[in-house]
Amino acid sequence: MRLAVVSPFIDCRHGTERAIAELLLRLSRKPDCEVHLYSQRVEGLAVAHPGFAGSRDSGAIIWHKVPSLPGPHLVRFLAWLLLNSVFRVWDSWVRGLRFDLVLSPGINCLDADVVIVHALFLRLQELARKEDLASAASPRFLQRLHRRCYYALLAWLERRVYADSRVSLAAVSQRTAKLLSEHFQRQDVRVIPNGVDTSQLSPSARSALRAQARRRRGFQESDFVLLLIGNDWRVKGLETILRAMSALRELPLRLIVAGDDSPEPFREMAHSLGIFDRCRFEASRQDVLDFYGAADLYVSPSREDSFGMPVAEAMATGLPAIASILAGVSSLLHDGVDCFLLHDPLDAKTLATMIRTLYEKPEWYGRMGQAAAKASLEWTWDRNAMDVWELLKDAAGRQRPAPARNH
Repeated sequence: MRLAVVSPFIDCRHGTERAIAELLLRLSRKPDCEVHLYSQRVEGLAVAHPGFAGSRDSGAIIWHKVPSLPGPHLVRFLAWLLLNSVFRVWDSWVRGLRFDLVLSPGINCLDADVVIVHALFLRLQELARKEDLASAASPRFLQRLHRRCYYALLAWLERRVYADSRVSLAAVSQRTAKLLSEHFQRQDVRVIPNGVDTSQLSPSARSALRAQARRRRGFQESDFVLLLIGNDWRVKGLETILRAMSALRELPLRLIVAGDDSPEPFREMAHSLGIFDRCRFEASRQDVLDFYGAADLYVSPSREDSFGMPVAEAMATGLPAIASILAGVSSLLHDGVDCFLLHDPLDAKTLATMIRTLYEKPEWYGRMGQAAAKASLEWTWDRNAMDVWELLKDAAGRQRPAPARNH
């Protein structure tokens, strides 16, 4: 099977992109799968360039670099949508490179045969609409307007692509599959959860890094460090975390927020709540274990999250976690056993109670961490890749014409 994978960038610092990297590594090792990646940027993944002389069973991932254009995110996305299609058509017509299937993580092209849904922009658009639109004098007005236009475009494309029964869909969680059924009448969605690399993320690996990771950030051993990783911190529930910390000022709480978002509005909020000196805002990094090593508790009151990979990764390292029921990973968890589940992601009072419980009851904290690490052993990338491979084979079989019958 010759497979074209269309994704704007691949790295090991972001959830969806890390998931695709893990998948491609395993698909490329299959002797009957030839992987071609159309992407603007690739980091942390070994790739070969077009013209690679290796055989199909070499395990190479052929990277066709698609140029990127500067400008606002909406403009860059439209350019990406056009250019990756042009490059694939060129390779097909001029170089004779015919693909059996086109695989896309989300909306990256209009001709995908298989889409793995990692985020549903229709839901993000609904959340954006609920936010109070700032006045024209607000310095963030244009930023919010741009985001809403971007979400509206993606939501429109989702309606066009996901409602097409010829496109095979996989969802990273039961929650996402349910949303695809409700919004696009797709009852044939296959649920394929993300995995965790427990060979790298484990309680022993986290413990080995703990002292160094905390010392580098100036944390004391007595500090109780909360952690949130992700982009779009408003959707991830950072405001709820800050309000909960404000209600727990007597506790030695610290917070690490890691990801690619603008920290300014959250710094302002932390200032107004009197907890600014307890918060650290850091950029995402490939070595995510360093974040988990510095933390005592992962906190993720997401307002919307198709899966929530950092929750699963934190649990794999033995960190207790508090997750929102609006995160897809919550369907794999057991409230009060291997995690705490927050039913209302805006409920800072209940979140504060959960944080206090885990701080004041070390025996409960220890049991939950052990149960979390044990549960994560079932969430493997090998299982994820195996399930995606079966989906790809089924999709390829649907595209082949049925054999002629002998009369």
